[in-house]
Amino acid sequence: MRRLLAAVVLIALLGLALVVSNGLQPQTGGPAPAPSGTPVPAAPASSRAPSTAGKVEGVPNPSGLAAIRESQLPAEGRRTLTLIRQGGPFPYERDGVAFGNFERILPRKPGGYYREYTVPTPGESDRGARRIVAGKAGEKYYTPDHYESFKFIAEGK
Repeated sequence: MRRLLAAVVLIALLGLALVVSNGLQPQTGGPAPAPSGTPVPAAPASSRAPSTAGKVEGVPNPSGLAAIRESQLPAEGRRTLTLIRQGGPFPYERDGVAFGNFERILPRKPGGYYREYTVPTPGESDRGARRIVAGKAGEKYYTPDHYESFKFIAEGK
């Protein structure tokens, strides 16, 4: 009986490792994922921040999160945005990796939809807590506190 239980636990752990290594997000309820090629509706607006659903340079705010103007970002954030637009090179090895959105603050999208980039923090010896998360449709979000909160970046303002 113990061997059977150990085998079941091992299989479950291997399955979880496979999901994580492929950058997929395990679903914990809600609607089933849309078939490939089918548009995925945005998640309902977050209750954490008021909506500012204006358009900026043709990129709408699909999240319902409060917006921050590009000009209001710290200087390091504006430099990171420039690097994202240019396609790099990026100073940190982890820049451009898939962002899992496990906090579920950003709209739900398929695994690999979001990429994260470091916004350096002066005085920090490591990457610090600040990031920009970019979606495949061109929308970008700023988090000053390592994914505890996000603001939609109103680019060009």
